[in-house]
Amino acid sequence: MEPKRRLTVCLAGNANVGKSVIFNQLTGLNQAVGNWPGKTVERAEGSLHFEGYTIRIIDLPGIYSLSAYSMEEMVSRDFIALESPDVVVNIVDASALERNLYFTTQLLELGAPLVVALNQIDFAARKGIKVDAEKLSQMLGVPVVPTVATAGIGLQELLSKVVEVAEKRPTPMEIRYGREMERSIKKLEASVKTGLPRLTSRYPARWIATKLLERDEDICKKVDGENGGRVLSEAAKIAEQIEDLHGEPTSVIIASERYSLVCQTAKQATTVVSPPVIGIGQRLDSLTAHKILGYPILAGVLASVFTIVFVAGDATIGILERLFDAVLVPAAEAFLSKGVPPAAVQVISGGVMWGVGAAVTIVLPYIVPFYILLGILEDSGYLPRAAFLMDNMMHKIGLHGKAFIPLLLGYGCSVPACVGCRIMETDRERFLAGFVVTLIPCAARSVVILGLVGRYVGIPAALALYLFDLCLVMLVGRLAFKALPGAPMGLIMEMPPYRAPSLKAILNKTWARTKDFVYIAFPFIIGGSVFLQLLSAVGAMPMIADLMAPLTTSWLGLPQIAGIPLIFGVLRKELTLVLLGELAGTFNFSGILTSIQMVVFAIVTMIYVPCVATIAALAREFGAKRAVAVAVLDSVLAVLVGGLAYHLLSLAL
Repeated sequence: MEPKRRLTVCLAGNANVGKSVIFNQLTGLNQAVGNWPGKTVERAEGSLHFEGYTIRIIDLPGIYSLSAYSMEEMVSRDFIALESPDVVVNIVDASALERNLYFTTQLLELGAPLVVALNQIDFAARKGIKVDAEKLSQMLGVPVVPTVATAGIGLQELLSKVVEVAEKRPTPMEIRYGREMERSIKKLEASVKTGLPRLTSRYPARWIATKLLERDEDICKKVDGENGGRVLSEAAKIAEQIEDLHGEPTSVIIASERYSLVCQTAKQATTVVSPPVIGIGQRLDSLTAHKILGYPILAGVLASVFTIVFVAGDATIGILERLFDAVLVPAAEAFLSKGVPPAAVQVISGGVMWGVGAAVTIVLPYIVPFYILLGILEDSGYLPRAAFLMDNMMHKIGLHGKAFIPLLLGYGCSVPACVGCRIMETDRERFLAGFVVTLIPCAARSVVILGLVGRYVGIPAALALYLFDLCLVMLVGRLAFKALPGAPMGLIMEMPPYRAPSLKAILNKTWARTKDFVYIAFPFIIGGSVFLQLLSAVGAMPMIADLMAPLTTSWLGLPQIAGIPLIFGVLRKELTLVLLGELAGTFNFSGILTSIQMVVFAIVTMIYVPCVATIAALAREFGAKRAVAVAVLDSVLAVLVGGLAYHLLSLAL
């Protein structure tokens, strides 16, 4: 049966209220779900069929208001106001109703057709909090549906209410301020209606008047662009009168009156049925965020993550290598030799089969465990605690603790880490965070560190490289902070409660990240392997190695053939290790590199020019000139540090 019509529905709410979980449950898409603010900077879309409707779902960024203070807030309010979705589903946390309803009041002011999803009612119940959904619905004038997103409870009723609101358009509660503020808003609203016809066709006149009194920069620019000088003058005059009377900015006065209304609403709809008890989550919170104990716990967590990744990866590699070397590669060669010329067999076997085998046996065993552990840290709520602990240290490089989140994500992949720098408040902080993120060893570089140094030199040596890199990040970040002057901003972020991670969500997230990694990495690895086979077939390898010899052998102390993998490493960092093994004709690296050479090779790979995907992300976020500058600086730094490491280690050992 053909759908009767199409609906556009957007999900809006604070960070960490289960918005992305509801999105996943409704659409089945593998959207990342985490507990750190700013995860869904760009909106995600999906669709579903329900009662004859095709419903398009948009997951908006997690925000706390519709002011013009951040890019996320601008994206959300412009989508709601200008693209006019049929229904806005406002997800609120039942355990923190008062804080969440502030955003709800702003959605009501914007005139959005609203359905409230009262999420995490199970968590609220454990805290002894009961919210009367029916009473809250009567007070707000919109449907309120209790849900438990992680278990899929209430989502069917939520969709039914979405369809009902889209069809009937109920009249929501009108947000009313005090007598004096109401008089000022209505006076300015009349001027807005007559003086700004184009703007009032996109935004409600009352909302524009309120925003003008709040001195919202974006709305003031829009009014000025419509020759609204008279309206701006009148708004400024009314705002000054209110400020003179109260001695506070109008934005503070309006926010205060909103909070007063929110407090009354939450108080009437909420009942504390039992006194809250100190649970294991709160005990964990007091330990992991402790000003002394928190740091050894953080160090232990990070060391455990990389140790587990190495142990799991090393155990898996042995099994996969035997499978490829003893079964798959010989079988493929025997099959191809029956009807394919020997030269083509060599290219396919040495290029395609070796490329696939190297990717599966070297890369995935380290990537998958890391993504699983990263998902656990995200969904448990530990990452914001780590950011809190790192605040003082991050201020040393001109950033605040929130920058530690993209830095930690950088251990997974530099591309989302660069995009994640958007959670920083200023352009200077975003670029500074993006620059130091490129120095963090991503999962691809961890393949080299763990697969080379960890496997042949030892786990302590591999962990020492991570510690050295962190010190280097702090040093280089400090120098960059001096070159990009500006005062660090204070840390303001939500500390979500600890929750037991959902196995399904973690596996979905791991699969999505691994799938993206495979789609991007495998073509480069296989293509690079085939290209190397072709270069070897035409005899070009010795010439390239000779050209790079002064840098490769004299300064870095590496074998002459090591220069070629470093060139191809610009495509993907794990490609350096794969191609080094292919050029040497063996993946037993202890036979071709000394311990010092392994460390130097890992250091250079860890620091030098980011992969092409990261360079593209840098260019998109910060511009082409800045992206090139970061790539050049990283490469110079890698050669300098790698050479110094070789000469110093040679003298010491």
